Amino acid sequence: MRLLSSRALVLGAVIASSVGVGYAIGAQPHMSASITLLQSARGELAAALPNKGGHRERGLALIDQAIAEVRAGIAFATR
Repeated sequence: MRLLSSRALVLGAVIASSVGVGYAIGAQPHMSASITLLQSARGELAAALPNKGGHRERGLALIDQAIAEVRAGIAFATR
């Protein structure tokens, strides 16, 4: 009986660990938060007056590029 309980405990620990590792690999909380922050920054920049000598527009393009790169990184990590 004790051997069975020990095996069940070890098996439970292995399953719990694999779920935790799967979550750590699949979930990208910092990357997801980065997208949220970049989208917020983009909204603020888009609301600014376009009198910045083209720098505002270049900033918007760079933020769009950064969002695309972060999304690509998330997609890569989930493969």
